[in-house]
Amino acid sequence: MTDPVKPDDELAGTEQPFVQHLFELRDRLLYALYGVGAVLLVLLLYPGPSQLYDFLAMPLVKALPEGSRMIAVGVVSPFLVPIKVSVMAAIGLSLPWILYQMWAFVAPGLYKHEKKLVLPLVTASTFLFYLGAAFCYFFVFGQAFPAIQKMAPVSVAVSPDIEAYLDFVITMFIAFGVAFEVPIVVVILARMGMVTVVQLKSFRTYFVVGAAAISALVTPPDPVSMIALLIPMCVLYEVGIWAAQVFIKHTQAPEEEVSAR
Repeated sequence: MTDPVKPDDELAGTEQPFVQHLFELRDRLLYALYGVGAVLLVLLLYPGPSQLYDFLAMPLVKALPEGSRMIAVGVVSPFLVPIKVSVMAAIGLSLPWILYQMWAFVAPGLYKHEKKLVLPLVTASTFLFYLGAAFCYFFVFGQAFPAIQKMAPVSVAVSPDIEAYLDFVITMFIAFGVAFEVPIVVVILARMGMVTVVQLKSFRTYFVVGAAAISALVTPPDPVSMIALLIPMCVLYEVGIWAAQVFIKHTQAPEEEVSAR
């Protein structure tokens, strides 16, 4: 004879067959794909692939010497590269919708205290990634590209390849987007009990040294770009320490709350 389901079990009655979970996963993946496709269609119609690439290349084009232009080495690069930009822009703009589909799939299997933890972290991580990429485009590129051009020898004609520039931009966006996730990592480590808030505070000096090394590796070879990444990472580390204290307090499981009293 099986034990009756306890009234306080938050997941009581939510068990589903494995095949039904697969159908649900398929539907969520299709919804996410439809969302990306809809955004891509809009971007292809307006402003269009060429205009999107022009916008992406604007910080570099402004820094080039007068009369210089970017070049396309590959035969089909003038066509394929703007299309790649449109696809990546569609995925980036659809990220909240994609994450919502992921959340809708896993949320029914989470306890209330887990939902209080996961949903804010997913929302905050998306915002921070966007913030890091925007900071890289609007500030870092504007400071780094002119400095790099000044370092070029007079005998060198600067004409960057459009595909090489796209690869560089993607790498930088990912680097800054991930670097801005520092508060999320700090909160997760503290909530999982791997480190305490007191330890996080004592690790400040080590974090600054590590952040300086990372900044030197991922940014262009100029001090402005390095400092532009180092300072936000240090500030976000402090934000993460504060957020960790809040999350630990408000996302405790019922058993943890009882034992903490």
